Amino acid sequence: MKLYKICNKISLLLHALCSAAGYFLIEAISRHSFTDAWTYMTGKPLVFAYNAGLIFTTSLIVYLFRRRTFWRVLVSIFWLLLGIINGVILANRVTPFTGPDLHLLTDGMAVLNKYLPSWGVVVALIVLGVLVLILLSLLIKGPKYQRKVKFRYDLLLVVVGIAAFVGITQLALEKRVLSNYFGNIAFAYEDYGYPYCLGVTIFNTGISCPRDYSEEEIERIEKTEDNLPATNEKNQPNILFLQLESFFDPTLVNYLKISEDPIPTFRKLMKEYSSGYYKVPAVGAGTANTEFESITGMSLHYFGPGEYPYKSILKETTCESAPYVLKNLGYSTHAVHNNEANFYGRRSIFPNLGFDTFTSAEYMAEENDKNPLGWTKDEILTDEIIKCLDSTEGPDYVYTISTQGHGAYPEEQLIDDPEITVTGAATEAQDNQWEYYCNEIHEMDNFVKELTDALADYPEDVILVMYGDHLPTMGLTVEDLKNKYLFQTEYVIWDNFGMEKKKVNLSAYQMAAEVMDRAGIHEGTIFRYHQARRNTRNYQIDLETLQYDLLYGKKYAYKDKELTFERTKMRMGIYDVSLDSMDLISDIDFTYRLKGTNFTPSSQVKLNGEWIDTVYVDPTTLMISGTELKDFDRISVSQRSNSSTRKALSKSYDRSVYMLYSENKWKLPTDES
Repeated sequence: MKLYKICNKISLLLHALCSAAGYFLIEAISRHSFTDAWTYMTGKPLVFAYNAGLIFTTSLIVYLFRRRTFWRVLVSIFWLLLGIINGVILANRVTPFTGPDLHLLTDGMAVLNKYLPSWGVVVALIVLGVLVLILLSLLIKGPKYQRKVKFRYDLLLVVVGIAAFVGITQLALEKRVLSNYFGNIAFAYEDYGYPYCLGVTIFNTGISCPRDYSEEEIERIEKTEDNLPATNEKNQPNILFLQLESFFDPTLVNYLKISEDPIPTFRKLMKEYSSGYYKVPAVGAGTANTEFESITGMSLHYFGPGEYPYKSILKETTCESAPYVLKNLGYSTHAVHNNEANFYGRRSIFPNLGFDTFTSAEYMAEENDKNPLGWTKDEILTDEIIKCLDSTEGPDYVYTISTQGHGAYPEEQLIDDPEITVTGAATEAQDNQWEYYCNEIHEMDNFVKELTDALADYPEDVILVMYGDHLPTMGLTVEDLKNKYLFQTEYVIWDNFGMEKKKVNLSAYQMAAEVMDRAGIHEGTIFRYHQARRNTRNYQIDLETLQYDLLYGKKYAYKDKELTFERTKMRMGIYDVSLDSMDLISDIDFTYRLKGTNFTPSSQVKLNGEWIDTVYVDPTTLMISGTELKDFDRISVSQRSNSSTRKALSKSYDRSVYMLYSENKWKLPTDES
């Protein structure tokens, strides 16, 4: 009883100490290292204290109840589970657990299966079950606070605690102990702590309503565009965007000594065609955000810190974009990506951006051509881009996202006889990382040459924009770079019909408008704005207002305009996968050969609706074995996702062709059958 009374008297102090200890454990789990957590705590004591204070503030709720032990354990388990979730996720991907990921928790088993092995799922379910039993036991039979709860005073304590914490947060932001802009969300979590960053990504999203937002203000902004000429609809070149993963000029790094130029083709094109620096919204990661800006013309600066619109607003609504605008002019719109369709949720997001087709790695015959880290090589993209152009009679817009340059880069030497050698970094491990990176982007540079050579002879006018999406994850600082800026790569606007060369630095959200302007296209609310207002007074202020109106406001900009952006019925892949015939080639193990068209390593056979093991031979041949087919068995071929879900792609637009087996023959079903 004496101990109980003492603990009650110093409960706030104990709360503070437990919050600090709990937060240290959370960071250790997130960083996968107690040593790194200790370095963080000692190196950034104010940030550590702030995050411990955040946990302490949430624990003040216990003073409103008599069963304080139950509530203390509940709050502790809540924070500990968040730490474990982040640790597990960071063991499987680069980006940490964020606010938008909370939507995944509604399908708990899917999350467990995605990030844990089968035995891990069992262990996780057992642990969760034990925790639930402990909480139920504490709720029913746990100790109670012996005195009467003074609700007025205790509620005042909670309110004062929250108010004080809000004030501390504002002070920390003003003194730059914290930041409300995340260029790299993974780095932000390391710099500003998991609880703070998670809270920011939950509560600070979207674009806040500007103070002067009104219909009259939108009309005023649009009147500033009246000087633009009419669109030239007679000349419609194909418009291609090529977003190169982590691609930039490593000779800009002061300390590196590189045996030869890793990007001779790109450097040559920069001298011969329009080029400049390309300001991007992220560094080290955040491919989807550079992509979002380049496709929509909208700036990420006005969204929440570290926000991915692909994971927030674009899951709910369509958005005016280059594909939608160009579709209204007769363009066909295509997306190409040599990675799985579900990466960054692109398969479900691209229809909200107006794409007609999406060719992901699952639809590429050479998808198994991987680099040492397992990323599909970019050289396979040349044929896929040409396929998009050849698939239509009219002009095309093709947005291609490459993969080969993706990290994390190996600290050991993976390339036995590297074409390019690199020294000069602080450690041998860092030299190995840079050497691997330079050899990978050298291959990407070769791909750029192959693509431009192929397009040079293409019988239609082509504009090709090429740029890196962000700097590689190498821990670079401003002092390391000759251009003294982390948030920029370089771009080239290549063409095959002799456009005028310009030297200008652009932001990612300005590029589509620039290209359309060069092509004589002056359409689209956001693109016309950039064309008319770039580098003018109040450009950024009015851009924020316009973006808010288009995405979150009352869409005054569309008043009296027949503009609709309906979600497209996007098809996966350019050409249908077909199953034409099937032969029994061995009655010992019941091996069957399936013939058809456009098969890839992701093509898989279904027997009576169930997946069966399938061997990919070539684009026209698949093999199955082990099961004897019987009368009226149903066979189909579908593209199966490379993601952990392994679901069939294009479920809503199923293009599988079924065959029936009857009387020892396989045949296509008739309408009647």
